[in-house]
Amino acid sequence: MKKRIFNIALNFPDVHGVDSAISFGPFIQYLRRKIKEEQTVKSALYRNALKEFEKQGIDNQVIPLEDIYQHELLLEHMYACLSSTLLTEDYQAWGLCAPMQPITFYGTGLMYELLEQKEKDNNSFAGSRSPEQQQQDRLHFIYSFILNELYAFHAPLKEKYHAGINSDTALPGYFHIGVNTDFIGVKAKQPLPELSYRELQQYLSDEAGLEKLQQILPLSLFELRGISVLTITDVTARQAVENIKAVRLSRAPGNEGVAYAEVIQSLKVLVQNANIQFDLFPFVRVNNKMVYGYVKGGSGLLFSVWGEETLSPEAFQQIAEGYAANPNSFYSPDIWAESREMFPWLERFRELNVKSMALLPVFHNQVLVGVLGMHTWVGETFDEKKITLLEQVLAPIAQLLQVYIDEFNLEIENIIKEKYTSIQPAVQWKFNEAAWHYLHDRKKNLPLRTEDISFTAVYPFYGAIDIRNSTTERNAASKADLNLHLSLLRDTLEQLSKTYTDALLVEIIFNCNKWNTILHGNELNTTEENSLNIFLNEETSDYLKLISQSHPNTQKIIGQYLESISIQGGEVYKNRQALETSMQLINTDINNYFEAEREKLQESFPCYFEKFRTDGVEYDIYIGQSIAPDRIFNHFHLKNLRLWQLSSMAAIAKMVRQRQPDLPVKLATTQLIFIHNHPIDISFRIDERKFDVEGAYNIRYQMIKKRIDKVLIRNSEERLTQPDKLALIYFNKRDIDDYLPFVKYLQETGVLGAETEDLDLEDLQGLSGLKALRLSIV
Repeated sequence: MKKRIFNIALNFPDVHGVDSAISFGPFIQYLRRKIKEEQTVKSALYRNALKEFEKQGIDNQVIPLEDIYQHELLLEHMYACLSSTLLTEDYQAWGLCAPMQPITFYGTGLMYELLEQKEKDNNSFAGSRSPEQQQQDRLHFIYSFILNELYAFHAPLKEKYHAGINSDTALPGYFHIGVNTDFIGVKAKQPLPELSYRELQQYLSDEAGLEKLQQILPLSLFELRGISVLTITDVTARQAVENIKAVRLSRAPGNEGVAYAEVIQSLKVLVQNANIQFDLFPFVRVNNKMVYGYVKGGSGLLFSVWGEETLSPEAFQQIAEGYAANPNSFYSPDIWAESREMFPWLERFRELNVKSMALLPVFHNQVLVGVLGMHTWVGETFDEKKITLLEQVLAPIAQLLQVYIDEFNLEIENIIKEKYTSIQPAVQWKFNEAAWHYLHDRKKNLPLRTEDISFTAVYPFYGAIDIRNSTTERNAASKADLNLHLSLLRDTLEQLSKTYTDALLVEIIFNCNKWNTILHGNELNTTEENSLNIFLNEETSDYLKLISQSHPNTQKIIGQYLESISIQGGEVYKNRQALETSMQLINTDINNYFEAEREKLQESFPCYFEKFRTDGVEYDIYIGQSIAPDRIFNHFHLKNLRLWQLSSMAAIAKMVRQRQPDLPVKLATTQLIFIHNHPIDISFRIDERKFDVEGAYNIRYQMIKKRIDKVLIRNSEERLTQPDKLALIYFNKRDIDDYLPFVKYLQETGVLGAETEDLDLEDLQGLSGLKALRLSIV
């Protein structure tokens, strides 16, 4: 053991006002308590130590620092009682300090060696904290101790690590300085003020709070007596692991090179050897097949050997998939001594002058996400002990590689969304291939091309749910709100004219009366409605705001009017908002229904399901062998969709009826299905970013869909679509025959009514011979 008075914080400002002195009293109390509690032979150690302390009769006596070595035997007893018996003093950094003072006076040789090295290097805390911040840390520590002892307020303390450069490796090393305050007693010199838990928490939360706490509870108010126990622990490995975790949490997409450089440096710190090189090689997949990554993590060795410059995509997939099928670890202290017949793949590494090498598979959630490579160049080697050090970093490295894989996948998806559209899982595979080819060409600075995305011989299913008379309802709501708005404006202007008048006010009153006449006459056309809105929301509002600012006596009248016409909660929007709320509730229910149903439909056979928002909801479904080449497609999948179309329309109509009590405006829906039982071709249109039909015959199908929503029954003024009815439009009797068994099934099960209407429809532009089957929905 060594004796030396050493100021740990020599270069930092002192904390003033601390009444601190060395005393063995708290430790003596500790010994007496342990003797009562201890049931093993260690109690003899405590009794022997207590005997020596009592012999000197210094229970609560203050020991001046300069006299501390007169009690060297007692210091030895403290070391014997408090230090680990498994470690000699050469292997543990342990010492004793003045209470709440950065002054150590007794300790192991290793502790003084570390402190002296720190003094020599003049290294600060990890994070380069300034002297002022160091002082704040000390204040926080002292007050945390005092408040815990006297107010029973426990404030958790963050661990802080010191950093130093290892002179042998030129790499950073980290150690933790721990201070045990169990053998310090604190007393208040006068009565203490009452402080709540919230106040104490606030005072210790920031620097400003500490300043207030110093005013309320100055350190001079307390007496600290005892001894602190100092321990210094090498936490280089732990900090290296934490640094890698921090990289994963703090890195941003696009800075992979910087992030991986930090990880590689931390790995070198972990093994404390700057001559060992590391590589991170993530395995990314497109359509569940290995493809190249684009980040050289580390020395770039694995990227050079397995990357695109060396291997074709096919050769890489063969190697990568072969490794993924049997992902074993590999280690050789000297690859030049390995059998060329047994390990032919090492030849490329020899060409690059590799000496020792290890390859470790990295798993995330039991899925292979990449390889961690470790090697030295010719002239340097490493043994298995260095490899075992890496076990603790495999998990955070796996998470980091998974983040890169997720970002790669997201980049693929973003290209799809940018160049195509938001794609559904049923056709995602086709876009994955096209996006991968596009990404490959872009990364290699090759001419960019956008591939055609098409599916042949797919069967279309079309349905439409429309809110009945939505245009009429919208016009009525708009007219009612405009009428109210105009009425409020007219009343405001009349009140205003009693106390204020000018030529412009007279002109606005005249226009207000004119618009009132127009509004109570015929229906407003679009141009008139726009002009009226400009008059109400721009011309008159701006004029009234100006008058209010220049004539304070008008502010009450004008303020009431402006509040009534505000967009948020203004009564002049109540009818339109009520209608909009009703339509949103209905459309949300329909959309949610279809979203849930779409997932169920995919279970039978993948299909493309696209919804369109109108005043209601329309959908297109495409299904066929080309949508999912790896699955078997047959006519049973068509039957399943036909039955679903009928039953889903009935379910939606029933759902809307049940929603009526919640609707501010009572609305009904109509249900329409267009039957086309012949396969068509579809392709993705880049300009519109959606799928559309291909070929003249198929385009006719698209044209029919756009014209049948308001079709009339032949020789009548009655629209085909009606509330609580389901209309099936078709051309050929053979097409409707495929639906009739399911119609009968739903009628017999009470989903549809027994009444069936066979109807001929009016001729539309370019279309004739349309027929319909209309069914009632129970």
